[in-house]
Amino acid sequence: MYKNKKILITGGTGTIGYQLTKQLLTYDPSVIRIFSRDEYKQYQMSQDFHEHHEKMRYLIGDVRDQQRLLRALEDVDFVFHLAAMKHVPFCEYNPFEAVQTNVIGTQNVIQASIQAGVQKVLFTSSDKAISPTNTYGATKLMGERLVSAAEYQKGAKSTIFSSVRFGNVMGSRGSVIPLFKKQIVEQGRITVTDPEMLRYMMTPTQAIELLLRANELASGGEVLVLKMPVVKLGDLAEVMIDLLNHIKKSDNEIEIHTIGLRPGEKMYEELMTLDEQRIAVETEEMYIIPASFISTPKTNHQVIDMKIPQEGSIDKETLRNWIINEKLL
Repeated sequence: MYKNKKILITGGTGTIGYQLTKQLLTYDPSVIRIFSRDEYKQYQMSQDFHEHHEKMRYLIGDVRDQQRLLRALEDVDFVFHLAAMKHVPFCEYNPFEAVQTNVIGTQNVIQASIQAGVQKVLFTSSDKAISPTNTYGATKLMGERLVSAAEYQKGAKSTIFSSVRFGNVMGSRGSVIPLFKKQIVEQGRITVTDPEMLRYMMTPTQAIELLLRANELASGGEVLVLKMPVVKLGDLAEVMIDLLNHIKKSDNEIEIHTIGLRPGEKMYEELMTLDEQRIAVETEEMYIIPASFISTPKTNHQVIDMKIPQEGSIDKETLRNWIINEKLL
């Protein structure tokens, strides 16, 4: 699918962008263009991928700038739109900045992709887009709607637009694992919003495998919802304390402090709304929600039975193995 193809990754210097680049290079693309605002991370990435320098291009730019996007997208076959403001409290405190990047930026990617004649565009959304209680989730929901509408509005153009819903990627920038590690090492304690809080989490390897599979399956307008494991925050904290004490050969008593939910946070996330469960198609790896205005809703279709997250959280041993195998510490 990607052999001799030209690929652009917005937000390509982030954790997912980095891991995606690594995987895509194994498929022998013609070129991968990394599009992001952070020149230092672009420099770091160019050092890390120096052996592939003939296939890599590093473009400084912002998804808020449609003209820059249009230049970056010349002759591109596939776009992975990862660029976003993702930090929930910062999106709450700076809501219009989140709108400009996550909503207007996404529309800019759509328009530029149509103009450039891109083959496929995959937008990375979030489980927080379901019944959103915060600005970040609301902007991601709007992004999903823009992408689905683009499939309807593109007219005679052949670009395929689709979205994929992610949970938390373990070890990514701004995620809880680097924070817990820093707190354990430097402060000898961990602050947890609530030990019973549940989050959908994947390792970087799992995330990339499913992202590429979703892009392969995408036919236009749908939202692909990855089946993600659920992790209890208290379990994750205990596993990390145990692992770091083992690494340091220490038996220090690390305290866990509960600080309560931050503005806009939920105790647990959802994968789909009830209405989406009525029309979604289930596969082994994901649920596929068709765009309602371009698909005929299924009749007499059995509503997908979504398990209550509390019933399926990952055990501590599995968590421990994931962290070790992915070298997240």
